Amino acid sequence: MNALNIQQGASSHSAYDLRDPNSQVEERHTLAVLVENEPGVLARVIGLFSGRGYNIDSLTVAEVDHTGHQSRITMVTSGTPAVIEQIKAQLGRIVPVHEVHDLTVEGASVERELGLFKVCGQGDKRVEALRIAEIFRANVVDSTLESFVFELVGTPSKLDAFADLMRPLGLKELARTGVAAIARGV
Repeated sequence: MNALNIQQGASSHSAYDLRDPNSQVEERHTLAVLVENEPGVLARVIGLFSGRGYNIDSLTVAEVDHTGHQSRITMVTSGTPAVIEQIKAQLGRIVPVHEVHDLTVEGASVERELGLFKVCGQGDKRVEALRIAEIFRANVVDSTLESFVFELVGTPSKLDAFADLMRPLGLKELARTGVAAIARGV
């Protein structure tokens, strides 16, 4: 928030889009890209990032229109406002790309991620792991005498917090799907 209590970058349609395009501060952005579902498209999109030294923090891809042969790529990346604008412009120039949406600036969106956590422990550590899992509303999807596998769906920060609490209790392995995101409203 700034001094006027106006959220910066609230919407690209807002009169209060106050993001400084010359800022050197790194911002996290969630991009949704609608592409043709054909071989090599994902490689071209990823090549754009690797060829310019940009990082992808999260990447999910799935077919969203079987009859129209379209897939949706949801990616989370970080960069200065100028870098983010450059990424969006370059993505839009790739031929099989139909639409590029920056969910971070286009308004409110919902982000979720699935994580599987293998926690090994005995005695009090097992009881504590189950107690924390209940607080986070994680499901036990596998259980042995030595370990649990928890399933947790939530924001990336919720999964990070759960992992941080499980590490001292015996977190042995972690698998995450990456962020799936969609704009709120109509």
